[in-house]
Amino acid sequence: MDVDVAIVMESTYPYLKGGVSAVVHDIITGNPDLTFGIIHITWDSHSPLKDLYGMPDNIAWVKVLYLSMEEHQEDFLRARPRDLHMNRRQRRELSRRILGALLSLAQDGQTEPLWELISEGLSASRRYPVWAILGTREFMEAYHDMMPDLGMSMTDIFWCLRDFFSLAYAVLAEPVPRAQVYHAHTTGYAMLLGVNAAREHGTKVLLTEHNLYVRDTVNTLLERRLDLNVRLTDYRTFDVTGRERMWMAWWLEMGRLCYPYAYASTYLYPRAITEANELGGDSGRAIVIPNGIVTSEFDASYAARLAAIEEIKKEGADKHLWKLVYIARVVPIKGLLDMIDSVRLMVDRGLNIHLDVCGPTEHMPSYFEQCLTRIVEQGLESVITVRGTVKVRELLPEFDLFVLPSYNEGLPVVSLETMGAGIPTVSTDVGAVRSVVEDLIVTDDGQTWDPCGIIIEPGDPTVMADKVQEVISDVDLYERLSLNARGRVEAAYDLVKVNASYNKIYRQGGAGEQAGARADQGGA
Repeated sequence: MDVDVAIVMESTYPYLKGGVSAVVHDIITGNPDLTFGIIHITWDSHSPLKDLYGMPDNIAWVKVLYLSMEEHQEDFLRARPRDLHMNRRQRRELSRRILGALLSLAQDGQTEPLWELISEGLSASRRYPVWAILGTREFMEAYHDMMPDLGMSMTDIFWCLRDFFSLAYAVLAEPVPRAQVYHAHTTGYAMLLGVNAAREHGTKVLLTEHNLYVRDTVNTLLERRLDLNVRLTDYRTFDVTGRERMWMAWWLEMGRLCYPYAYASTYLYPRAITEANELGGDSGRAIVIPNGIVTSEFDASYAARLAAIEEIKKEGADKHLWKLVYIARVVPIKGLLDMIDSVRLMVDRGLNIHLDVCGPTEHMPSYFEQCLTRIVEQGLESVITVRGTVKVRELLPEFDLFVLPSYNEGLPVVSLETMGAGIPTVSTDVGAVRSVVEDLIVTDDGQTWDPCGIIIEPGDPTVMADKVQEVISDVDLYERLSLNARGRVEAAYDLVKVNASYNKIYRQGGAGEQAGARADQGGA
């Protein structure tokens, strides 16, 4: 069934809970006049495939694609050089054409030569299995002649290239249903599929970067902090192994291959557009659409916060038990170990605090065990409560301060939700967090909103302790931050406006035209 919009996701909606999944669900439910399909890219058939959201009626279909070689190895490995139906000269020409297309992309930013090869030999409409060239003498000779020396054996190069071909096959080889707009939510495999599908069907592709996927993937590969910047040419200059250099090139050049085909790209905050430019993005087609919430859903929590502030004034800041809350997955990039160390410092200073840890603990069991061990080592069993996955919205009236020690974020919906409840924050300077919490907001009628918290650099438990102490030691400051939190989210992060922005951009890409045509025919 043709749809207006095909959402292309990697391992998230509708089978995994999380910020990106929640945003996508809001977009779909907030645009009931459009029909949607879901293309869910995940690793293998052992991945979760239970709908956790109760998909709305305007989702027509879900298609799942698996990246793992084990899921498609029979079809992939069946291809032999004879299936190319080429003689030695033709195989030599194809080999040099493939490598020439890769060099043209890397050196000159030319994308069409490679896309033409993808259409001919990898996409669902392929005329021949281009990956069958990999095991030929002609290809290896051409590679040796044309490509730079990576200090790797030809055997290692072969296996690395086979991985690349296998992943590309997994994403591109199956036909996907037609959509007016393919909406990719990452720059990696989702965008690769989206561009190819749009080219196959003669439609369009929209990119939304909740985070800078290419940057984060390269940093993960190199075991670097995820907030560190990455540039398009870094794979040529970094001191890395040959295999790491090939994988860096895979991710970085995939971004360069796909960025130009988006009719628009959306980002959560202005700085992300600048950072994406360094990876091949096009600022001329980039717009900012933040995440949003329905603020009225937090009215009761906000009323409870205002009442709590009056009680704190009567009680005194030094006598009040300040309830801090961490709301995130328990994984390394979210910085819980740093927060535990920070709590120890606060307790040593005599601060009257308690930290609740709310969020899934099963995503990385070894890290969760590290955190539990650190709590015991620091003697904080009575000061930190690990609550796991909970209905956070119901608990918001309990909490005084939201702490976010993360190393990597887009625009956390939980930041907006705590702001809707009037809860100030101390958060790290990652993703859109500074713009959400601190940057001056000016409304259309000229009203201004100051910060609702304090922003710090990631990875510094001492500064986190300092700033938490600053906020909870001054009730007047705390009250101002609380009022600003609610005001900022009402002014700039309204979900109705966010969904209207997506509806407009979908329609610019042709979504809704089929429904309009059907309505016209019915009226006739």
